[in-house]
Amino acid sequence: MRLKLQRIAVAALEDVKARDIAVFDVRKLTSLYDSLVIASADSARQAKALAAHVRDKLKEAGADIVGMEGEDGGEWVLVDAGDIVVHVMQPAVRAYYNLEELWSPPKAKRGRAAAA
Repeated sequence: MRLKLQRIAVAALEDVKARDIAVFDVRKLTSLYDSLVIASADSARQAKALAAHVRDKLKEAGADIVGMEGEDGGEWVLVDAGDIVVHVMQPAVRAYYNLEELWSPPKAKRGRAAAA
């Protein structure tokens, strides 16, 4: 079900022309949800439209929509569907919070210090 919801969320984002879509499997990092999707929108209006479209498509697929946040401002809109969370952000907000770095697995260390 996780992969199905991921595909649906990504397809919904692509339908409304989201940019820079990133998908993370966060099962080893948190027990709150399994997948995290981050996408960029060019405007508040597009962010709201993207999030609403994702919510509707996930709901049609049988996902329980726990909630949506940030619809009023549209700089960062979050869709919580339980096992999957989708963040739609305007580029400046996305760059500032840098969620990709926060949720990416730690990089392997190199050199002698790592061997010690």
